[in-house]
Amino acid sequence: MKKLSRKTRSRGNGDDLRAEYDFSGGVRGKRAARYAQGTNVVLLDPDVVAAFPNPATVNEVLRALAPFVRPQKGPTARKRKSA
Repeated sequence: MKKLSRKTRSRGNGDDLRAEYDFSGGVRGKRAARYAQGTNVVLLDPDVVAAFPNPATVNEVLRALAPFVRPQKGPTARKRKSA
């Protein structure tokens, strides 16, 4: 199979979608607010995953530890020293 050159692969106008992908009736951001409202993803290391059989157990342990964790302050702006 012959490899296509960059000029052949790209049409030059930025429209690289195939004809069967028609997003002309799509609404941008239609479900973005709902998605952001309930999404909070945390990646766990494999050894931590092995210790907890399901998400409910992880939540139970985190709730038990929550009173012992110091609240985190938000980002603060650095103060400039006056000359």
